[in-house]
Amino acid sequence: LFLFHQEVVSEESEEESNGVNLMEFSDEILLHILSYVPCTDLVLNVRRTCRKLATLCLDKSLTHTVLLQKDYKVNKDKVKQLMRDIGKEIYQLNMAGCYWLPSSTIDHVTRCKNLVKLNLSGCHVTSLRLSKMLSTLQHLRSLAIDVNPGFDASQLSSECKATLSRVSELKQTLYTPSYGVVPCCTSLEKLLLYFEILDRSREGFMLSGQLMVGESNVPHYQNLRIFYARLAPGYVNQEVVRLYLAVLSDRTPENLHAFLISAPGSFAETGATKNLLDSMARNVRLDALQLPKAWINGSGLLQHLKFNNPFYFSFSRCTLSGGHLIQRVINGGKDLKSLTSLNLSGCVHCLAPESLFRKAEDDIDSSILESLVVSCCNLRHLNLSAAHHHSSESIGNHLCQLLSRLKHLLSLALPVCSITDVAASVEKPPTTPNLVPQTFGRKVRIGIQTYPRNLGDQTNQKIESSVFWALMGSLRFLETLEIIGSSFSSAMPRNEPAIRNSLPPCVRAQSVGDSEVAAISQLTYLQSLTLAQLPNILTGSGLVNIGLQCQHLRTLSLANLGMMGKMVYMSALMDMLKHCKCLRDLRLEQPYFCAGAQFFQALSHCSSLQRLCIVSRSGTLQSDAVMSFMASCLEVIMCHMFMGESLTVCKNLQQSIVRSFQAERPALNVVIFPLLHEDLTEVIRDVPMRHLDEITLFKSRVAEEPPNLWW
Repeated sequence: LFLFHQEVVSEESEEESNGVNLMEFSDEILLHILSYVPCTDLVLNVRRTCRKLATLCLDKSLTHTVLLQKDYKVNKDKVKQLMRDIGKEIYQLNMAGCYWLPSSTIDHVTRCKNLVKLNLSGCHVTSLRLSKMLSTLQHLRSLAIDVNPGFDASQLSSECKATLSRVSELKQTLYTPSYGVVPCCTSLEKLLLYFEILDRSREGFMLSGQLMVGESNVPHYQNLRIFYARLAPGYVNQEVVRLYLAVLSDRTPENLHAFLISAPGSFAETGATKNLLDSMARNVRLDALQLPKAWINGSGLLQHLKFNNPFYFSFSRCTLSGGHLIQRVINGGKDLKSLTSLNLSGCVHCLAPESLFRKAEDDIDSSILESLVVSCCNLRHLNLSAAHHHSSESIGNHLCQLLSRLKHLLSLALPVCSITDVAASVEKPPTTPNLVPQTFGRKVRIGIQTYPRNLGDQTNQKIESSVFWALMGSLRFLETLEIIGSSFSSAMPRNEPAIRNSLPPCVRAQSVGDSEVAAISQLTYLQSLTLAQLPNILTGSGLVNIGLQCQHLRTLSLANLGMMGKMVYMSALMDMLKHCKCLRDLRLEQPYFCAGAQFFQALSHCSSLQRLCIVSRSGTLQSDAVMSFMASCLEVIMCHMFMGESLTVCKNLQQSIVRSFQAERPALNVVIFPLLHEDLTEVIRDVPMRHLDEITLFKSRVAEEPPNLWW
């Protein structure tokens, strides 16, 4: 925006400069540049700079689709003006996660008479407002909304129901037991359901999964092609989703080609669900499949299901063996080039021929992984985390060597123990970071460890010869990487008290540390990085390399690195942050973390930072340093800190931040709270779902959902 103003001023004053005048570029190039500018800036600011830009900013290619979902500076007045200026030109409007906008903002969407796609997930919408808005959107075909307590389908007008009857794509997030608008959508082809219903009310009363009296229980699924349901923990969510599935069990849609249910924990199979799966096995051919583990474990279901050109499979947390995976899913190793996304997270036996007599820590069968790699050569997203995938000593059969053949990978999740060199893990004894080396010579200084600023010697000696270094070198276009300890669990689980003790890392993972982290710096196009439970981090030196080389890094999540009783990599982390100019999301989870002046001064170099989350058992913070950081980093709109400080300290700091910055940052969301406090779960439930799901709660996100599930 500043460049446009600068160029226009120079053009109008006819002053020549040595730089390139943007106004001399062709319209096609300018339109491409303008496509990276938020629509609110284009229409409300850039358009007013000169005649040429006034015309280009209203080009159909820029106004056809308006994305406000992460435009944290937008407010009610800007939305009102935007809809007034270009409302009739908007065909797709995404306002997902705009939790800070008042519900009255939705009234202005009625100006968009030609809307075809509308995403209001995370926005405050009442039944009456929804009815009024949808009554005017006769061309709408795709809709995403939240169903909150108090929603009443009987308040929907006949005009609203007429619009819903033409909607073919619906995404519905449920915070209360309800069918929402599903019974009104008689032409549904794609149905996405997110169940976020809590088992207890704020007053502590147990909730029921029964729907409200008078609600229709006849959803229309006859044209359904895609059914997706994601459940948050809790028995109420399971009860409600069974009501949605009951109609499917009576008659399975003939055109169904994607059936996906993501359910944590135990979700038992019932007679109705068994009938549904039997009907699917007889009548449909699927392209995408995900089922609760209890529905797959011990059954012959996969043997009977038929697949067409599958693009997504998820067998997360299933006891599926590698033999069954190859025989029943990958057709005995036949060509499966259509598969682009595969989630085997927590599937502990998926790379072993049988699971009956196998221990989870036993070596994998490399021939199974090789068959997988050969058959699914076009994989772009692969998740093998939350399992012990130990390679044998056979030359050329290491997991990293086999995965290096997948040249199209864009995202990858691996357990820490899978990336270690077999020889190194055998020869090197497990580290004991809590002990100080005993020597007879020079005294050993205990304190913050230094690290080599130049890692060239390390690289030449060890890293380049490792299988993990070779893997990183072969996946040059990887955008997302997760390296997570197989026994790692976050201190902040959903709907439960904070975990006080963590399981020790796998023995094979004991040698994974700074040199492996340095190998990641080869990923020039890396955008998202997660490292959790790497026990041999001694200085964090590899982080500096990543900061220098991975200039596209936008999301960074670090958890439980090195020794648990001390923050050994703080110095390197601060040096790394000084180079992360594109970093937007930072999540740190480390016991005894000291969020002091030096840390926040280094973090202030991350000029693009928008969201910060720190989880630290027994961690401390300096309130003045936090306030200075918030004042210097103007883009930060989310600050979540769950530390070891007292409730009084946390509340005072939270109130100070909100008081000082809320007016300038309408989307500001601040939660500062003691990690081990008994009311933590009550605080968590008020966090906007966008932040909670994307950064605050730790989880593996690779292949979590099919690619392009929603826009």
